[in-house]
Amino acid sequence: MRRSGALAAGASIVAAALLLTGCSGASPAATSSATAEKDVQLTFLNQSRGQEAVLNELAKKYGEQTGVTVTIDTPGPVDYLPKLQADAQSKKMPDIYSSFNPTSMAPFYKAGWALDLTKELKDGWSKNFTPEVVKLATFEKGNNLGVKPGIYTVHWENQAYGLIADTANSGLDASNPPKTVSDLIKQLAASNKDPNGGFSVAASLSPQFVQYLASNWLTDKQINDTFAGDYKWTSDGWKKAFQVIADLKKADAIQGGAIPGGQTDNPTVETNFFTKHSVGTIFDASPGVSVAHKTAPDYTSFFSLALPKASDAKYTPRSPGVPGKGAVINPRGEHVEASIAFVKWLTDPAQQEVFAKEAYIIPTSPELLKSSKLPDTLTGYAAAAKSQQVIPNTFSPQVLDAINRDVQSLVLGQMTVDEVLADVQSAQDAG
Repeated sequence: MRRSGALAAGASIVAAALLLTGCSGASPAATSSATAEKDVQLTFLNQSRGQEAVLNELAKKYGEQTGVTVTIDTPGPVDYLPKLQADAQSKKMPDIYSSFNPTSMAPFYKAGWALDLTKELKDGWSKNFTPEVVKLATFEKGNNLGVKPGIYTVHWENQAYGLIADTANSGLDASNPPKTVSDLIKQLAASNKDPNGGFSVAASLSPQFVQYLASNWLTDKQINDTFAGDYKWTSDGWKKAFQVIADLKKADAIQGGAIPGGQTDNPTVETNFFTKHSVGTIFDASPGVSVAHKTAPDYTSFFSLALPKASDAKYTPRSPGVPGKGAVINPRGEHVEASIAFVKWLTDPAQQEVFAKEAYIIPTSPELLKSSKLPDTLTGYAAAAKSQQVIPNTFSPQVLDAINRDVQSLVLGQMTVDEVLADVQSAQDAG
C-alpha cells in the first residue's frame, strides 16, 4: 500500500539509478493446490527488523502446510533500499519484497517491478483490509509521482505517527497528557534539563512531523493539493507547522539542540530511546514499538500518544495516513501465482493476528480492529490511527530532500521559517 515505515534518505538517487537501467475468524489452512504450482521456492526481501522473526515463523508454517519454501532475506532498514536497487539493476529481483514509503518505491513501480493487485482485491481480497487502507494503497490517475493508476502493495499493518515517551525521563503523564502543543513544548523543555530528557526526531521523519502538525490548520485536500503543486508551501498552515519546530528549539526542548540526520538517523533515535534510554520523548511511527519489542524486550516503561491540538487550531490534528509493512509482488518472477497465494495467506486475519500479538503492530483487518486488545504501548498510536489523513498524493523526492535538510538548518539557527518555506516551495516547483 502506498505508505510505510520511516522515510529513506536519497530517494532521488534510487530513482535516478532505476531510470538509468530503463527499467473472518481463523483462516483455512493453506493448501498446495492454492499455490497453483508445486515444489516452489520463493524469496521475500524484508525491510522490517521488528517483524523478521514473525515472518520467518509464518513462512515456516506456510511451508509445512503447502510444501512451498519461502526464504525471508532481511538486510535491515538501512541496507534494504540499496539492495533492492542493486537487484533491480541486475534484473534479479525477489519474488516478493517489502513496500516502503511511496516516494522511494515509485521508481520500482514505474519500472515494472510491481504487480497491479486491483483485480485481486476486487475479487474479495479487500475484505482483509479497512476501506481507508485500500484507498491509501491506491495510486490514482494523475498522482504526483507519475505512477500508473493501480494498487501495487497490500498490508497487514496499519501505521500511525505520534510521540513515544519514557515514563521517568519525559515529564509526560499517560493519564494526563498535554492538552495543547504549547503545553507539550513546556513539558519537553522542562524534561530537557535532565540529560536523559528532552525531545528528538530524525530528519527523515521531519516531513511526517510537519505534515501532522499542519493538519491543525489545513484540510486533507489542502495538504494533498500542496503535494500536487496546487497549494503553496508558503501558506499560513505550513508556516505555523514549521514554527512549532522553531518554538521547540527556542524553548530548548530539543535534546542536543540538533536534529539527527544521515542514513541511520531514525535507527539512531530509536536506539537512544529504547536501548540507551538517553532521551525522554521521540516522534516516531508505530512500527517503532515493534522494533523496541525485538531490540529491548524487557523495556516496557514507555507509552505512545497522539500529538495534542494547537491552541489556535482550526481542525483536530490527524496523523498522516500510512499503511505499514506489507508486500509487493514481482510480476516478472518465476512463480507469480504462488507469490499471490502466499501473500493472500499472509494477509488473512489469522496471520495478521500473529503479527499483531508477536510483533506489536496495529492490524489492518476490520475484524481484528474490532476484537483485538492492543498492547498498552500502542494505545496512543491506535487512537491516532482512528482519524488519519487519507491523501492520494505524497511528497516529491525534491521536497523530501529539502525538508530533511532545511529542518536541520532551522534548528541550528541557519535558516528562518520563511527561508525554509521558500526553499521547500522552490523544490516543489523544480519537481
